[in-house]
Amino acid sequence: MLTYSSSQGHVFLDRRLFLPEEWCTDEERLSRAKVPEAVKFQSKPEQGGEMLEHAWQMEVPMQWVTGDSVYGCSPHLRKLIEGAGKWYVLAVTSVMRVWTERPALLDPEVQTGGRPRRAVRLATGATKPQTVAQVIAALPKRQWKRLSVGTGAKGPRLYDWVRVRVIESYEDLPGPEVWRLSRRSISSPDEITYYFAFAPLAVPLSTLALVAGTRYTVEQCIEEAKGEVGFDQYEVRHYHSWYRHLTLALMAHTWLTTEQAREKNGERSDGGVDCARGAALAGSSLASG
Repeated sequence: MLTYSSSQGHVFLDRRLFLPEEWCTDEERLSRAKVPEAVKFQSKPEQGGEMLEHAWQMEVPMQWVTGDSVYGCSPHLRKLIEGAGKWYVLAVTSVMRVWTERPALLDPEVQTGGRPRRAVRLATGATKPQTVAQVIAALPKRQWKRLSVGTGAKGPRLYDWVRVRVIESYEDLPGPEVWRLSRRSISSPDEITYYFAFAPLAVPLSTLALVAGTRYTVEQCIEEAKGEVGFDQYEVRHYHSWYRHLTLALMAHTWLTTEQAREKNGERSDGGVDCARGAALAGSSLASG
């Protein structure tokens, strides 16, 4: 699921049906489910990237992309977002490896004996990357800041946050410099969520925390759609049947959200759809089910 979040609310933008790889090599099963021949196996990050590219082609106004670690741990997806000139705050696992300083490299032309090298490699004695958990654990306690990421059913959603600049590890070589962001539970300090954040240096920690917090709007969309428009009330056997049901449910949810936003703004409804006008932090969120 790809959703859109702004100061006006949150709505669905797109959807993809994930087929396990074993499905995509079983021609009989694909035929029974009437899966089009053009459909090939795609990982969830590949599907997410495809939905984002479509949204950009349709000129959906957004600056930020956020999502869980299924998407954050994909170098391909992060590069896609960076290449499109967008910024992201994506969750990653605690074992993702980074450098706190850019390590020394050797060019292919540098020969130190043995077989000729054709690729850039780490120099002998270069520092080794650390896990993101190790980097955060080494930071002074005073660097953590308590920030709200919005208001929940029980009041402000408060967490402790910290960030540090790091160098991503792409296939054991240094990649771009990004923010290494972490969120810690106040009631359970051992519960820490880790993120990569690609954004200009001038973007404050409070903004990164706010963007990270908007990831949960995709879950809100799904829960609202289940309760209001029958999002999960289907029993289908065919590929196109799933798309028909989900498409209608997502459109109905978008209409309800738009009408709610108009009512809050004191606008008269004309039955149309106007997705999230005037968004200050407009962005999209990825989620998989």
